[in-house]
Amino acid sequence: MPTVKLSDTAVIDAVLVVGLSKKEGKSSSLVIESGDIALEEKSLLSALKDMGATGKADEVIKLPGTSVRLLVFTGLGKYQSSYSHENLRRASGAASRSLEGNVAVTFSLPAPDMESVSAIAEGAALGAYSFVKFMGSTKKNHQKPVEKITVRTSLARKKGASAIAKRSSTIARYNHLVRDLVNTPPSHLNPVAFVDAIKKEIVQAGGAKAGLKVSVLDEKQLRAQGFGGVTSVGQGSANPPRLLHISYTPSRSKGSYGLIGKGITFDSGGLNLKPGLGMQAMKSDMGGAAAVCAVTLAIATLKLPIAIEAWAPLAENMVSDTATRPGDIVTIYGGKTVEVLNPDAEGRLVLADAIVKAVEVGHKGLPLDGIIDVATLTGAQGIALGTRTSAVMTNDEEFRNRFLTSADLAGESFWPMPLPAELRPSLDSPVADLANIGERLGGMLVAGLFLKEFVPEKLPWLHLDIASPAYNEAGAHGYTSVGGTGVSVRSLLTFIESLC
Repeated sequence: MPTVKLSDTAVIDAVLVVGLSKKEGKSSSLVIESGDIALEEKSLLSALKDMGATGKADEVIKLPGTSVRLLVFTGLGKYQSSYSHENLRRASGAASRSLEGNVAVTFSLPAPDMESVSAIAEGAALGAYSFVKFMGSTKKNHQKPVEKITVRTSLARKKGASAIAKRSSTIARYNHLVRDLVNTPPSHLNPVAFVDAIKKEIVQAGGAKAGLKVSVLDEKQLRAQGFGGVTSVGQGSANPPRLLHISYTPSRSKGSYGLIGKGITFDSGGLNLKPGLGMQAMKSDMGGAAAVCAVTLAIATLKLPIAIEAWAPLAENMVSDTATRPGDIVTIYGGKTVEVLNPDAEGRLVLADAIVKAVEVGHKGLPLDGIIDVATLTGAQGIALGTRTSAVMTNDEEFRNRFLTSADLAGESFWPMPLPAELRPSLDSPVADLANIGERLGGMLVAGLFLKEFVPEKLPWLHLDIASPAYNEAGAHGYTSVGGTGVSVRSLLTFIESLC
């Protein structure tokens, strides 16, 4: 994982990243944005012009340096007197992605305040990622990502500088953990392997000394205790289900929140088998569980004074003679019955179990102040909002608005979606308390309405549908690589920070 530091010392014999933008108008011109570092701009601009530089986002151009070993220009887009934090994040990330094979890189972009410095550090660290664990003979062709990131800024000695460096390193570490888990093939990441991986991370994060405790229910305990959702989804697989619970208790607490993440380590669709193309990215169907576990460890690492109860219901949704059939009725933890009309609408079943349990347990026997579930839940999310914008649904607008403000600060795109009352009757079942599917049109909203049935009316609740944004099947961009993205980790962390 990359490390981050801030410095105001001279940059000598280093790889130096600076910004490049373009002024629009009658005589458009390139602008070098090198922060506090003065460069010989005339000759550099001439060379950049000859190379056809545009300054557009995701453009990275490398030139041999004079006082530095390599000078790297990363596109900031249209020239502005002040660049947005997300603009700086993405530009830094694009440069970092392009510099594999370089151990240490220094970034000097326009950063008038500590928030801008933080954005540069975050983007650079997030972009320093690769996943080559399962490469064989071709592994030698892949160079290592950047390991040491320095942000050159005159603010390096200001109060809070060391905290920025630690936060950026922590965000990168746990965002990369989510990416690693999502990118790991289902042949190597089943529910038991997921639990083992998180347990190792908890130990590395400090375990009990950091206020972290972990417990796990196996398939026998799940069945005996009435977790019908997780049990029914996992019963068709040779790999048994699990319910993972991580509790973080700070030395002093300003509140307690539950985080619940969908953990389907592979989703074949069950007896409603998906087509081949629909299954190819289904190793990512545990992105929500990975996110809530990772952000809990990040919260503990940063010692935030908010107690967290994270729950990850884990299962493989597979086809076999023991798989749940269309028309079967299962009993969710707590007693509510569900007619499973479509075994491919399985995520809401495991989440329902975990939501009820999370509310029941609370934190140290006391009620939670709010709960958030995170799930790669519906294909309808991508149809409605595309591949980079996640959905958020709620029973509490103030709670939602606070989260949306945090997501905007974090640089992740979320959009508020309704829970229309007129769609709720479509979940009615003639033989059970409700069905697991309803109206096809507005399917993302119907899924949210299903989950709402298991949330106490007065408990603030958010449902985050990250289905498409959790897995990038297109080209890399900014600080985002192909494959797992780690979406929601930064927004959730920023949200928890806002409560401190």
